Amino acid sequence: MQSRRDFLQISAAALAGLRYHEPLGAGPARRPIGVQLYTVRQQAEKNLPEVLQQIHAIGYREIELYWNVYTHPAPELRRMLADHGLTAPSGHFNYDGLASKLEYARELELQWVVCPMLPRDMWDSVDGFRRAADQFNRWGEQLRALGIRFAFHNHNYEFQKFGNTTGFDVLMASTDPKLVSLEMDCYWVTQAGHDPIEMLENVGQRVRMLHLKDRKPGFPPSQQLNDAAGHFTEVGRGTIHWREILQMAQRLRIEHYFVEQDESDKSPIESLRISYNYLQPLFAKVAQ
Repeated sequence: MQSRRDFLQISAAALAGLRYHEPLGAGPARRPIGVQLYTVRQQAEKNLPEVLQQIHAIGYREIELYWNVYTHPAPELRRMLADHGLTAPSGHFNYDGLASKLEYARELELQWVVCPMLPRDMWDSVDGFRRAADQFNRWGEQLRALGIRFAFHNHNYEFQKFGNTTGFDVLMASTDPKLVSLEMDCYWVTQAGHDPIEMLENVGQRVRMLHLKDRKPGFPPSQQLNDAAGHFTEVGRGTIHWREILQMAQRLRIEHYFVEQDESDKSPIESLRISYNYLQPLFAKVAQ
């Protein structure tokens, strides 16, 4: 099998031949770092404008929205973002409510609608993942008609084995690459026992967005999504090899990068500041 070092030296021309052929965005050098707003969910639900101001002050310029802020009418939410110098190219929408939010996503002028998780009763069978894949294809088609692209976001439960396959394999094999992309969460790939670099190598340009969150050392991997699977830390303070990931992402021309930290030992804003201060110079180095 090809080594990681060899793969990282593959030219952009070679990567251009991968199977996903949607228009590509710029690489890390020209992409602002974003925040998945779920990181500051408690604060955002109390005072969203103040949280947006704090995020902008750190240096972030993009936001990925999440479901609990959709109580704001779309024009109001767009205005709040603009007033604080932020844009929202992407939003997470719960599986069970996504069908009713397509027009709202259009009003928000999103580029991406992301399904972050399947309902719990679909996790434990191949049939559950096949049904999800069929639904993803339908949503992808509907959203394409609205000028929006669709992606799903992984956790670790998709990687549990069903004989010789996994739920993740089923989702990738049973969805149309022209309709369904992947927002890869580097933490959850690692927690599931996989290497994000190898995952990017295997999945290629179907990955259009990355979630950047780090993982504390000393904990075993798992494919069960529960409290025992959460070992979150700020980007750069854990075990994940970010330079190599960003090098690969540049070659794949990943379009958006969102820092997310599900839980923090510090204030979430301070965690976001630590992650930004680590990532900003690293992005610049990778671009050289």
